[in-house]
Amino acid sequence: MSWGILVRKILSSALLATLIIAAVPAAMAGDAKPAPAQDSANADGFHLPAFPADAHVSQSAVVGGRTLKYTVTVGSLPVRDEKGNVTAQVVFTAYTMPGKDRPVTFAINGGPGASSVYLNFGAIGPKRVNFGVDGDNPSDPATLHDNPGTWLGFTDLVFIDPVGTGYSRALVPDDKATKLFYSTDNDIKYLSRIVYDWLVKNGRMESRKYLVGESYGGFRGPRITEYLQTQLGVAMNGMVLLSPYLDAASSDDGNVSPLPWMLTLPSIAAAYLEREHRLTPQAMAPIIDYTRTGYAVALMKGRSDPAANEAMLQKVSELTGLDPVFVKRSGGRIETQAYLREVYRAEGKLGSRYDSNVTAWDPFPYAPHQVGGDPILNGIIAPTTTAMVNFVTQTVGWKYYGRYNALSYEVNNLWHEDDDANKGSVSQLREAVANDPSLRVLIAHGWDDLSCPFMASVLIVDQMPEMGDATRVQVKEYPGGHMFYARPSSQALLLDDVKVLYGAR
Repeated sequence: MSWGILVRKILSSALLATLIIAAVPAAMAGDAKPAPAQDSANADGFHLPAFPADAHVSQSAVVGGRTLKYTVTVGSLPVRDEKGNVTAQVVFTAYTMPGKDRPVTFAINGGPGASSVYLNFGAIGPKRVNFGVDGDNPSDPATLHDNPGTWLGFTDLVFIDPVGTGYSRALVPDDKATKLFYSTDNDIKYLSRIVYDWLVKNGRMESRKYLVGESYGGFRGPRITEYLQTQLGVAMNGMVLLSPYLDAASSDDGNVSPLPWMLTLPSIAAAYLEREHRLTPQAMAPIIDYTRTGYAVALMKGRSDPAANEAMLQKVSELTGLDPVFVKRSGGRIETQAYLREVYRAEGKLGSRYDSNVTAWDPFPYAPHQVGGDPILNGIIAPTTTAMVNFVTQTVGWKYYGRYNALSYEVNNLWHEDDDANKGSVSQLREAVANDPSLRVLIAHGWDDLSCPFMASVLIVDQMPEMGDATRVQVKEYPGGHMFYARPSSQALLLDDVKVLYGAR
């Protein structure tokens, strides 16, 4: 299954969330001009109100007993074609503090079709809104409060909304936008150029530079880093990839390959351990070892070794807590959506693909397949949209009243499927690390994430050559799911590991 098909399948069932994709290099930063102030039609007949000038506001947050005083800037950068025509406008939100030699970190979410609000108001920005954990409701007040897990204490932050997400917009018709922005290679090129242009515009080319990407943003991360290194002459000092989907093809061909089932079994087992209040790294270690060994071997043997198959079925039932009859009928190959219904069927609920211990009522419990959307995905759009719109238009004063897309299904539907996406980003990860002996990478996952399971990254990194220092690329796991940072305890663990990467401890 190609990556584009996978994403569309997930989003059509409301089962995935995080970033968008796009298109061609912008013009040199020195040549970039703001959009015309008046409303005017371009060559394609678009009549859109001009974006306002960049807006700024001073704010503060108290984090760990320290008061952070910072400036928020909301603004836009143009994307230009090879003739210099503005084809899109990308909106960013930047948090900067005074201080010599402060690093700058660029943050991108995934999807394709998600804005950066999830990283901004959930993971690493100075303010956060509650979402993504059991008990959070879409209608709860979207109140921002100081974020104890923010990275602003040791790095400036720039959140980028790809074209079609947030307020960022294409200035060309959909067919052109698909070609220019909603395809793998062009997406990497224009987003890399946005990073370059922001650095030039703000005089930060000599700053230490980092990139953080979540989900499909994690797919983008190695590709953007390698493109910046080799094409635009900008070297990142480090990458943090949160719940990344680095190798789409690893989930293909579950009829023959054991790999798709190896990727998800440990996360299903982790969810069971958590429900039993027994989830620890020590408890997960033998499960990971079994997945690599006995489970993989039994799946490969199939019907040629009935005894091994029977032992595997018993072991999978034991590890997951699932009904042995269900496990046997599944052949020990636990399909994600079937599991998410089965585990809570007696309660009339569904588990979330992003964290199967977060549930919602199943609105169609008697349907043969899941009909309703994902419990987490359906619940996060309202609070993040409300919080971001109020923050941008009222608090910062960037007075634009177009629609804000926290998660754009339209962008995902327009996404161009190509073979390049299915190749993943593992090659670019290896090349970026090989290109720069100082580059360090942290790959962080929640144990209980079935959309981008941690086991995939564990296997990917274990197959990489050491290239002088094996610790330069590390995988860390924490309690929680795709957005594990929504849990304060897991966010605190992530913060400690990130500080090591930045040399900020």
